[in-house]
Order: sequence, then structure tokens, then C-alpha cells
Amino acid sequence: MPVFISRRLLSAAVTVLLAAVLVFAAVQLLPGDVAAQVLGQDATPDAVAALRDRLGLDRPAVLRFLDWLAGAVRGDFGASLVSGEPVADALALHLRNTLLIAVATIAVAVTSSIVLGVLAGLYRDRWPDTVISSLTLIGMSVPEFVVATLLVLALSITVPVLPAVVLDEASAPVADLLPAVVLPAAALSVVMTAYIVRMTRTSVIDVMAGEFVTTARLKGLGTWRVVVRHALPSALLPTLNVIAMNVAWLVGGVVVVENVFNYPGVGTLMLEAVHNRDLPVLQAIAVVSAAVYVLCNLAADLGALALDPRLRTRERSAR
Repeated sequence: MPVFISRRLLSAAVTVLLAAVLVFAAVQLLPGDVAAQVLGQDATPDAVAALRDRLGLDRPAVLRFLDWLAGAVRGDFGASLVSGEPVADALALHLRNTLLIAVATIAVAVTSSIVLGVLAGLYRDRWPDTVISSLTLIGMSVPEFVVATLLVLALSITVPVLPAVVLDEASAPVADLLPAVVLPAAALSVVMTAYIVRMTRTSVIDVMAGEFVTTARLKGLGTWRVVVRHALPSALLPTLNVIAMNVAWLVGGVVVVENVFNYPGVGTLMLEAVHNRDLPVLQAIAVVSAAVYVLCNLAADLGALALDPRLRTRERSAR
């Protein structure tokens, strides 16, 4: 196990480093002069040259990347070209806000989708499966911004119990943001639940057809005891990767939903950075998102290793 974890951590670090190189290279290849675009059309050549010198744009790209990478390792992503404030501070605030939505969505979506997926798998081709499968197909077919709009119509306009848009700044206290978390989390839960239910249902059907489940039934164990003790751990293995990808998708910032609700999360910060061509902010968001994806995949692999003894045996045999 320690060797496996060390190997996966090394692989994760290399992946994040490659992502950082690609992101930095992509940013450098963007057309136009950053200094000229930041200062606007009325900027004088001297002002543009001074800004290029201040930002270090005249230095070789390799040296700029190494400086940026050294700062990023220490948590220093430089300063925003628009506000002049540290990127790390702004990113931390918006990431905190996105985590509020992500935690609520994960708690609701993962729990409900596993329960619904197990029910659909156990009652395959019967009415519970038909109802759950039909609802999940609708959830997968309808875009999240449509779900968000319908929730606004229902719970902000028809029955005005929740705010339709967020008026607070990113630095607002968590207590002030909590009422604004409900609708975005509900919209994302609908989409996220649909994908996990489909995967869980398929896994449960496959596992319940296995010989070890038949043996457990022949021993006289009840259906739910067979499911919880024998089938569910195996059925969750392929579902873990789907959950990990959805969690990374949430933490990385759900641009559309945050934009619908004007929610001050990572997605909104990224849209503002793209609009203002704030390259340090874009680089930081891209690298942090890549790191989140890598960590979620690592967590899924470790979870699978903990649930499946065959994987642990295979890992020991490989050494």
C-alpha cells in the first residue's frame, strides 16, 4: 500500500507539472500584447514598454515559467493584472464559495444517487426501475442552466423563498452566502445524480448476477443483507471514478450555474479573468483545477483499493 500511494503521488505530481507547462505555453501563444490590452488603445508606447518591463514580459519564457512555478509551489500565483491584488487571495475566496456549493451538492447527490441506483438495479425492469431510469434520463438530457432557470421560476418568482441571484461580494461571510447556496446546489444535484444513478444501477445489476451473491443467497441471507455486505462494495468500485470526476467538476467551478445565479465562485472568477484577459488568474485557476482532478482520481483509486481485496493482492503480486 505505501509503495502504491507513493507511486500514485509521484504520478499525480508529474501530471500537475505537465498541466502547468501546457497551461503556461497556451497562455504565451495567445495572440496580442498583454500589456497593450491591459492599458487599452490610448496607451502610449512608453507606458506599454514600462508595463512589459514591470511584468517581466521581455524575459525569456522559460525563466518566466520557472519563476512562476517556484511561486506557485509556495502558493504565490503572482498579482492580478486588473486589480493588482495577489491572485492566491482572490482564488482562495472564490474557491471557498465554490466549496460551499460542492459540499452541499456532494452530500445530496452522492447519497441519493447510490440509494436510487441500488433500488433501480434490484428492481430491474419493474416500476421502480422504470420511474428512476426515466427521471435520470430527463436529468441527463436537460442542461443545467435550464434546471437552474426552472428552480428560479419555482422558488424565487412563483414562491419567493430563496434569492434568485447573489448580490454579495466574494468576501461575504459564509453565513450570508448560505441561503444563496441552495438553488445552485439543487440544480447541480439533479445533473450529478442522474449520471451516478445510471452507473450504480448498471454495477448493481452486474454484481447481483455474480456467483458470490448467489452463494450468499443460498446460505439464507436476506436481500438487503446481501446487498449491503456483499454486493454494494463491489458495485461501488466502477462508480467511484464517476463520483470522483463529478466532484472534480464541482470543485473546479461550474461556470454556467454560477453565472446563472451570479454566484461569486471559481467559475465566475474565471469568466471575469477571460473577459479582462487576466492571465495570472487564468493560469492559477487552470493549474488548481488540474490538481483537483488529479487528487480526486487518486482518492478514487485509493477508495477502490480499500474496497476490493483483489486489487490489494494484485498490487502485492506486482511488487
